[in-house]
Amino acid sequence: MHKQPYRICILSLALMAACLAGIPIAHAQTSHVPQVSADGTIQVKAIQVAPHTYFVQGVPEMGSKQNQNFISNAGFVVTPKGVVVIDALGSPVLAQKLIQEIRKVTKQKIVAVVLTHYHADHVYGLQEFKRLGATIYAQRDGLNYLASETAKQRLIASRTDFAPWVNENTRLVPADVWIDQSKTITVGGVEFILNRVGPAHAHEDLIVYVPSEKVLFAGDLVFRGRIPFVGNADSRGWVNALNEIQKLNPAIVVPGHGPYSTNAVEDVVFTRNYLAYLREVMGPAARDLDPFEEAYAKANWSEYDGMPLFRAANRMNAYNVYLSIQAE
Repeated sequence: MHKQPYRICILSLALMAACLAGIPIAHAQTSHVPQVSADGTIQVKAIQVAPHTYFVQGVPEMGSKQNQNFISNAGFVVTPKGVVVIDALGSPVLAQKLIQEIRKVTKQKIVAVVLTHYHADHVYGLQEFKRLGATIYAQRDGLNYLASETAKQRLIASRTDFAPWVNENTRLVPADVWIDQSKTITVGGVEFILNRVGPAHAHEDLIVYVPSEKVLFAGDLVFRGRIPFVGNADSRGWVNALNEIQKLNPAIVVPGHGPYSTNAVEDVVFTRNYLAYLREVMGPAARDLDPFEEAYAKANWSEYDGMPLFRAANRMNAYNVYLSIQAE
């Protein structure tokens, strides 16, 4: 894989998370990066990945006024009795555009929205679906995020950073149905299996599997062809989550960012091996309270140092895993 230079962002950890989450997952043949229209607004286009399943792919950059915070993916499944949407995008205007795309595919009512997790770029469009009467499903730990100062301050900052797309009328919307561990919902004879796999990337991670379509919506758990962004994730829980994804053996995986995948095993193995290696090289130092810098310098990063985002993310990932193992 060819080397590319990357500038290390001099940002707060929270802003770094937003920056890295929106960088492309791979240069894959399945990539459908949206375009900016003549009037300067972003285009949202539904891509069919299975007989009744579609997704829209966010832009390969950090959120901004120019892209209306369209950095994450969302998907939807059409059933004989309504449409089920997975994730709600990063601004109300984007949610409106997603709804317009759904209307191009079907006249069926949007009956449900399932959240993979409560990160801002996946939830700021929720109010548009709530206005349509859709039932919102999320994992119960999302309640903790909604009540947090982090959520409050993030929304305040977003009203400036992404104005006018995120503004004083944008609000955080709680789920109607809070899921503890698992739940299966059936719409028009189509089963949607919702499983909690967090704490992993986030405390409230859910994966959504549609057996009849063999499609898995993985949220921000699977990365392709680039260094994952770990942030303050639970790396041990994340490895366990990837094991659960592999057991399902889906034909298609729709991630939270970047192109969809037709090779779930390969993508899961890459992400899991990277996380496992971080734990292997950081674990002894973390448990023995040895200095992080010494452990990082001793590690052999040759398998990863030519990959996109290595320079921007790897040291921070390793340090966060070092801290998380100490916390364990």
